[in-house]
Order: sequence, then structure tokens, then C-alpha cells
Amino acid sequence: MQRDWFRLTRTAWKLALPLIGIAILLKLAGIPQRLDLWLYDTLALSTSLAPSSSLELVAIDEKSLRELGRWPWPRSRHAQLIDRLRDAGARVVVFDVLFTEPGTEDPTMARAMREQGSVILPVHLYPASADAPLSEQLPTPTLTRAAAALGHVHVELDEDGIARGLYLYSGLGRASWPAISLAAAQLADHAQGVSLRDDQQVSPYVNVRSQYAYIPLAGRVGSIPTTSYSDVLAGRVSMERFAGKTVFIGATAPGFGDVLPTPLSGLASPMSGVEFHANAYSALVQDKLMLVIPAYQQFLLAAAVIVFISLALPQLKPSHTLWVCLMTSALLLLAVTLLFRHASTWVPVSQALLVPLIAYPLWSTRRLTLLNTFLNRQLDILSRDPGLGLKDIHQQQPIRIVEELRLLLQAEGWWLSQDDLIMAQHGLSRRDRPKSLESGLWTHRGDQSWIRFARGDRSFELGLMLPASLGREASRRYLQRLRLDSPGYFQGRERNYPGENIGDRIERVQGAIESLTDMREFIARGFERMPDGVIVTDAMATIQFVNGHIEEWFGEPRPSLIGMSLPGLLNAHDPRDAAPWQETISDTLTLGQTRTVDLQVKGMDLLIHLAPFSMSDADQHGIIANISNISELREQQRQHREAIDFISHDVRSPLVSQLALIAQLKRRPESIGPEQLEHLGNLARRSYQLAEEFVQLARAEQLTETRFYDCEFLAVVENARDSVSEQAQSKGIDLALHGADDIWLRGNAELLERAVINLLTNAVQYSPAGSTVTIQVFRAGHQVCLTISDEGMGIAAHELPHLFDRYRRQKSTELSGNRGAGLGLSFVKVVVDKHKGEISVHSREGEGSSFTLRLPVADPLATITPSESSLN
Repeated sequence: MQRDWFRLTRTAWKLALPLIGIAILLKLAGIPQRLDLWLYDTLALSTSLAPSSSLELVAIDEKSLRELGRWPWPRSRHAQLIDRLRDAGARVVVFDVLFTEPGTEDPTMARAMREQGSVILPVHLYPASADAPLSEQLPTPTLTRAAAALGHVHVELDEDGIARGLYLYSGLGRASWPAISLAAAQLADHAQGVSLRDDQQVSPYVNVRSQYAYIPLAGRVGSIPTTSYSDVLAGRVSMERFAGKTVFIGATAPGFGDVLPTPLSGLASPMSGVEFHANAYSALVQDKLMLVIPAYQQFLLAAAVIVFISLALPQLKPSHTLWVCLMTSALLLLAVTLLFRHASTWVPVSQALLVPLIAYPLWSTRRLTLLNTFLNRQLDILSRDPGLGLKDIHQQQPIRIVEELRLLLQAEGWWLSQDDLIMAQHGLSRRDRPKSLESGLWTHRGDQSWIRFARGDRSFELGLMLPASLGREASRRYLQRLRLDSPGYFQGRERNYPGENIGDRIERVQGAIESLTDMREFIARGFERMPDGVIVTDAMATIQFVNGHIEEWFGEPRPSLIGMSLPGLLNAHDPRDAAPWQETISDTLTLGQTRTVDLQVKGMDLLIHLAPFSMSDADQHGIIANISNISELREQQRQHREAIDFISHDVRSPLVSQLALIAQLKRRPESIGPEQLEHLGNLARRSYQLAEEFVQLARAEQLTETRFYDCEFLAVVENARDSVSEQAQSKGIDLALHGADDIWLRGNAELLERAVINLLTNAVQYSPAGSTVTIQVFRAGHQVCLTISDEGMGIAAHELPHLFDRYRRQKSTELSGNRGAGLGLSFVKVVVDKHKGEISVHSREGEGSSFTLRLPVADPLATITPSESSLN
């Protein structure tokens, strides 16, 4: 265990060191910082803070400038505004206006400030001139003495020129001024959790800043309740709105230039400085100021992620590596979002966020490098292993190929020549050869199929005359799959390697692996393609192998079947009290007896053959269980019994009635009249109808695809309509056919027409006189659809599930006097199933019925092969 830990630690260091180096380079390039800013803006846009109810803004806007004159205004006007706000009951008044130059009206404004008692003035930090050092620009001494507090209004933009926050304390040396928003909050007794740190003694010319905080904005420009400066002086607004509130006064007119781009406004609609400070005050009084975690905590977070990724990735499967990296990044983003929205804490997470995203390609590259090294070491071993594959067709002699193909395809003629030398000939001559043949591709013309193929530097021409049968197209498709060219001539020229060395190695590995796996693949595919299910167990009757039929029939996934006890599997699906499965399987293993037993699984009739086996070169034995699905055979037996019952009852009944009536007429010839003859005719017609239904159903059940051909479905429906038209006219029923497009399908037109006639006959029989039977033929995707709708009595809901059962007649049919064997709709269902289609019915009693057939459309492209494009 200690050795494994040492190996894991060594591998982790090989991943951690490159990660640390890349993280440092990214930090120096400033990429994490820019990504953090973008992430902060994204969260800020999705989360806005409602403005404080104790906040009002008086704006020096364009309207005020038009009404009160150009700037600067006399300070007596500001004194007048302070007096009005004092009379209104304003708690704190904050001026974001610089009063650095003395004026004659300073005493007037100072008097108003003292009477109000809580007026805050700004301090600005900037050099007096371009060559001067940084200095603090304070209000005039008169105003400074009258102010309740001073606060700095300096806002420092981030790297991308966007204002997102400010320092709560800033000043030269130890003269640290609170932000004007913080001073207002402290004066209003709302500041919480903010304190001034005792910084060390520094030069009086150094700007000392502390406690940087991000400002969660209330929204875009105009989100803070704002009143025009001139409206307050003129008394055009209710002064009650200022009672008990903190009022910020500042310039919002664009001409002042005091604007800041923010995450919510950007460069297109910047925010005024006074509104930014008002937002900061709103966040302070609501205790929602966005604090930033210290730099050392950011470093520890990135280091923790590096340690986790470096230890986790070497222990993961390749398929799990990407998900772990993505989930790590996703969890970091989720944590940052939750802290941002619910804890008012901003965590610059990009440095840690980039670690998993960088680690994935790094680790994948290392893993691929190790894999490539291993494959190169194993290449020579694999390439020296002997081949175990079946013999390819291109390895057989051409004359042998001709012999095999003519026997297999029952060819009526054949031709094989090498250049001008005829090697085999029967029924074909030189005149039959096409003028041009493309090497490796079959050309089909009429009943002949030709190909030219190469063996080394020799060229051969092969021709076959196929018999005229329905299987000719299948034979051509089979020939098209045969590759007679040797790989050096045909297959090799299609391969394109990116480089000679890589291509050679790939070829050698491919050949070695294919030679080792061909036989195993052949055996596995043979088991899968078997028509029966196969189970192989060990000596303890534990299942070791199953094919796809077992998985499908038992409804169990293959992994759960492997390792399951065979008696347990059989008991779970077909439990037995007499002759339990344990006894049967035990006899097979211990006595070496072959057993054959019936089995019922999920309504299927199965037959299981249990045979013991043993390995010839090892002391191993087990059971091979071959399971055959005999459900169709049992169903045929059931249908056979039903047919016998049908013949013995339904067919014999009208015949017996006829014989009885004939005997009666013989005894009394004088009683022969039209009524007796009509009755005798009805009985004969009923006998014929029953026999015809029975014969048609038997024909449909024996239908196979060998009797399919291309037929036009609309023509089939039209012929069926014409056959029923006389019956419809006798009741005054209109057969309305809708459909004009020729839609081709592959099937048996005769039986399809008979099926449509059955549906139309039923529609006419159960429709009232003078009604309409609607016939619609249309195409829907890869299906041709036929809908037959009538206006008859409809079908009861409880009879719909059994509508297509054999020898089952509806109650309404019996009451209406329509006689039959109940095979008409069964015949339709069998024909539709044989054509791999679907039939559905929609009906309500008293509203009529609608039958819909859906049959697959013939796809001409499915039978066209590349060589068939050269057909004449």
C-alpha cells in the first residue's frame, strides 16, 4: 500500500508542477484578472440590489442649469437648498461638489450647514498640476469647520476602465479619510462591520488605501429616487419625501464630466459620480457591501484545487476525467454564485477555475504519450503472432471462384478469361462481354453480371448468366459485396496514411490484432446469429455466456445474466413443483444425460435442450443449453385446431342445412318455389363465402417476400373501389376517392387489393343508404397511408381490442344479420403484417368508423448498387 501511495504521489507531482507553471504564466499575463472581472459583471447583471428607502438624490441636471443659470452657482443658493432640506427634516445632507476655492458667500453656506448639523463635504485626492505631487483638496476652511464630516470621493477604475468599487478609507500618510458614502452612513448611524485599520507610519505623500469593497448597484442610471435641484428650490415637489433621509447632492448633467462606466451601464450610458456614491451608501446601510476575500485566501483556493486535481486524475478512468474536471469547475462557479448572492462576498475564482480546464488536456496528453510508448513496445510482439483468420476470397483460385459461384447462384452460363485466354466458358461468348469494365466493380446488364479483377499483375474477367427469378436482385446484391481484387491492387490504393512510419505501424498492429481476433469474432458472431438461444455454464451451473436471444427472451441485461445460476434463472421465470429445474440440471451434470424440457417465459413457448460438455485439454466441464422458440409452431397448432373447429361447425352448418332442405324438397317436389330456392341460394353463398374467407386467410399466412414485386398503391385502391362499386350503388352510397399521386411500394398487389376490398365491403355493409364512404391515399414520410371512413353504426369500445381476432364477430354484426366467419379483418391484419405495415381503427358508436393502413414505401435507392448505374 505504501508503494502505491508513493507511485500516486510521484504521478501527482508530474501533473502538479506543469499546472503551477502554467498558472503563474497566466497570472503574469493578467488572464485570470480579466476573467474575474467578466464573471463579476455577469453576476452583477443578474443580481441587483433595491435602493435603500432612506436615500434621496438631488441632481444638478440640465433642467436645473437652464433654470438657475450657468455653473458655478453662488454658495448662497446651496445654503438655500440646505435650509429647505433642514425644514423638510432631512437627516444627513451629502454634497458631492468641490468647494476648494474661497468665496464671499462661504459664511452664508457655513451658517446653513451648522444649522442643519449633519452636512458632509467631499475631499478629493489629485495633484494640483501635472508636475505636482499628489495632494488632498479640502473644502475651504470656513466650510470645513462647518461640516459635520468629510469623506473622499475617489473612485479607482479597474483594468478594463470600469468602476466596480472603492476603498472605504483613503488618504495621504496616516490622514485616512472615509469614503463619502461611509461617512454618511456613520453619521446616520447605519454603518456596520466597517472599521479603520491602524496602518503603519508612511510618507505623507503616499496614498494609503484600505478595505476595498465592490458596490452592488441598484440598477442602471436613474434607479435611485432623484429630484431636480431647481424643483426643490422652487418648491415644485413634496418636501415630505426628504424627511428622515440621507440626501446626496451632485452633478448628473453630462457637461460636468463626472461620469463613471459601471458593469450595469458600461461605456454607452455611464453613471454620474454622485449616483455611484449613493449606491455605495445604499449598500452600506443595508449591510450588502460586497467584500473581497484576501489575496492569500485566493492563493490557498487555487493551491487546494491543484492538489485535488493532481491526486484525483491519476486514479480516474479516462472516460471520467473530463467529467471530474468539468464538475470541479462547475462546483467552484456554484459556490462563487451562492457567496455573491447570499453572503455579499466576492471570490475571484478564475485562477482556481482555470486549473481543472488546463489539467484535462495536460493529463490527456501525458496519458496518450504513455499509451503510445506502450503500443510501440508491444508492436513487434503482436506483429509476430500467427494469423488465425478465415481464408479470404481473393486468396482462392479464379477457376475455383467460378465453380463455387455457378453452383451457389445456379448460373445458367459463365465465363472466365485471363487476358485473351479462355479458362472456363458455358453459355457466354466474347460478344457478350461489356466493352468497358471497371476493375473491382460488378456491372449488371440484363441477365448477365460481369467483373474485372486483378491478382498481382494478372487481370481476369468473370461473367455469370443468372436465372430469371425473383431472387436475381438478391443475387446481384450478394455479388456486389464480394471483393475479388487482391489487397495490393484494389484495397491498397484506397488507403491513405498520414505518414509512412505511422502508416506502417498502424498496418502491422492492425494485421496482428485482426489475425488474433478473427476466429473469436467468428465464433461470437456465429452464436449471435444462431436462430436459437444459447447458454453456457460451468461445472457449478453458473452462467458464463449467453447470446442475444437469451437477453431478449428473458428480459435480463447480459451483465446480470453472467454469473447467475441457471436453475435460479429458470425457476424465476418458470417455477415448477414437479420435476424441479435443480433436479433436471443436476442429472445433466452428474449423470452426463442430455435432457429436453418445455419452458414457458413471458408468454412464449420455448424448448430447452440441456447437453453436458467437457474441455478436451483441461479438467473443465459444464452445460450447453440450446433454447428454441416454438411459439410460432404452437400458434400454428392452435390455428390448426381452430381451423378444424371452424370447418366442423361453421362450414358444415350451412352444408347440413342445404342437404336437409334438398331432402325436404325431394320428398315434396310440389313445394318448390322461389322462397325455397332463394333460401337454398343463401345457404350456398354462405358456404362459398366461408370457404373463400378461409382460403384467402390461408394464402395470406403463406405470403413471403419472394412473392413481392413493385406495385402502384393508388391503382390497387382504385381496382378495389371498382370491385365494390356495384354493391355501393345498390345502397346509394358514394365511394369518394382522394389521392392523385402514384406511390410505389414493394408487395403483393393481389392480396393488398383483397384486403382493401374487405375494408370497403365492411364500410358499405354497415353504412346507411345514401351516405358517403371516404377513401384517402397519401404519403407520410416513408409510408403510404390509406384511410377508409364511413358514416355507419360504429364499433363499441369494448369490441375494439378484439376487432382483428380470428373467428370473432361483433355483437352489432350479429344483430344486423350480416353473416360471416369473422375472418375478414383477420385477413386484413395478416396482409398488413406480412408487408411490415400497421393498421389502426378509430370508431365511436353512432359516429362511424375509420380504418387506417400504413405500409412502407419502396425505396428504389436501397436496391441500387454502384455497378448498377452502368445498366443499359
